[in-house]
Amino acid sequence: MGASTNTTTTATQARPSLRDFLTTLSSMRGDLTAITAPPFVLAPYSTVELPQYWADHPDLFLAPALAQTPAERALLVLKWFLCSLKNQQYGGRRPEDPLKKPLNAFLGEVFLGSWQHCTHGETKLVAEQVCHHPPITACHLQNERLGIRAEGFTCQEVSLGTSLNIKQKGYAVVHIDAHNEDYLIPVPNIRIKGIWNGAPYPELSGRYTLVSSSGYISEIEFKGKGFISGGTKNGVEARVFHVDRPKEDVYTVSGSWSTEMSFRDAKTGEVVDTFNAETEPSVPVSVPAVEEQDSWESRRAWKGVREALLRGDMRGTIEEKSVVENGQRKLRKQEQAEGKSWQQTFFQRVERDDVFDRLSKVSAIGYEVDWQHGVWKADRAVVSQAQRPFHGALAPTGHVVDPVKRGDSMMEANSVPVYLRDPEKDPRELMVPATGQGRIAV
Repeated sequence: MGASTNTTTTATQARPSLRDFLTTLSSMRGDLTAITAPPFVLAPYSTVELPQYWADHPDLFLAPALAQTPAERALLVLKWFLCSLKNQQYGGRRPEDPLKKPLNAFLGEVFLGSWQHCTHGETKLVAEQVCHHPPITACHLQNERLGIRAEGFTCQEVSLGTSLNIKQKGYAVVHIDAHNEDYLIPVPNIRIKGIWNGAPYPELSGRYTLVSSSGYISEIEFKGKGFISGGTKNGVEARVFHVDRPKEDVYTVSGSWSTEMSFRDAKTGEVVDTFNAETEPSVPVSVPAVEEQDSWESRRAWKGVREALLRGDMRGTIEEKSVVENGQRKLRKQEQAEGKSWQQTFFQRVERDDVFDRLSKVSAIGYEVDWQHGVWKADRAVVSQAQRPFHGALAPTGHVVDPVKRGDSMMEANSVPVYLRDPEKDPRELMVPATGQGRIAV
């Protein structure tokens, strides 16, 4: 016990302060996305988990599929978008809790979850880190019973000035089967303000449009609180209109996306709906127990890191984190040496997206896409038939993992190194040494 206490004390005394870390970052130029943050500012979850907050109010995601008119559906898609923002930007934490940086997702990391509705059935989520340099996360949401789905991707660039600025490149598309409607959804840029005075909080900035194939457009403007100009923290205003009648608002929205918003009939001024993000309960995503997950699933892969962070063990955090990161570096070197590239599990890269091309011609305000690194679309057949394990016995560390010990941390798993091969050209099988039973093709 004494040794553990001394280790913790030494680690605490040695670690730099958050201000020191930020000062170091401020002296750097360019994209800071790949910068490794010190353990004491890390959150016990990965960036690949963040798409869960698109649907932790499942009724809001499903509501457009039940609406009768195009105008109502346009309003409900806008409501779902705006009401999802708080948990996305705060990572599900309370605003008064300390700001933490999510773990950088590794290439191939996946997160699978679902929400069960008593009458509308199951809504399923699949998220995957499809690129590491630059970091790109793709996700797919679907409720088959109601015939509504959403998929999208985002690539982030991070810079530091008076605030921490996160530029997001990408978009999402919502599709409603019954009406064959598509909705183009933006991914707003983020500014983390107050980082230098020790009270950081997220603000969204800029103007964006949410475009429907039915002809309705939602024009959104985020108006954060300014040091001189004042205003409302996390303020937002929006209006819904038809492309053929751009000056005739059908609905308007005002308020704060982190507290309360009001939705009004533009003609009568009547409040037709409200949403209070502080009191409306979220529905946690349901995920398999860690011991039932594949080694590439986020909570399984980062299990050791999560446990070390939660017990305040900084040295343990670094050691567990290094096992995954070093394994990923080895896999990338091996792929390069063999002239191969990583094969994504659930998503495919495409050069163009017909839906984006069509709807962005109506309005492209607020959209930026990194075409160099492509557009990412879900392989719906693979998503619907997803089965573990996703990469055979290969773990993110580049080892073959004993399936009996899948619930252990990456450091503790009984495993041996494995070399990547093309099964069609080299169909050899590898024995799983830990059990000595069966053969698993890699």
